[in-house]
Amino acid sequence: MTRRTDTFLGARYRRLAKRGKKRAIVAVGRSILVVVWHLLSDEQVTFHDLGSDHYTRHIHPDTKKHSHIRQLEALGYTVTLAPAA
Repeated sequence: MTRRTDTFLGARYRRLAKRGKKRAIVAVGRSILVVVWHLLSDEQVTFHDLGSDHYTRHIHPDTKKHSHIRQLEALGYTVTLAPAA
């Protein structure tokens, strides 16, 4: 049975698993160790999950647009942008 967690760490795993599941497991494990270290090193710190949509909320629209343009040009298309009517 496969379960999806709706957390930052679950989203991080799914994003990194595209490059290799073992690599993603190690990266998420390291992230967990960093969180635990911060929680244990300072009594005032509390854990707040960033949410599974953290990556999509923090992508700048211009960066996303530039990335899509580059991908289309790599496929051999000429891209011209015009404002939406």
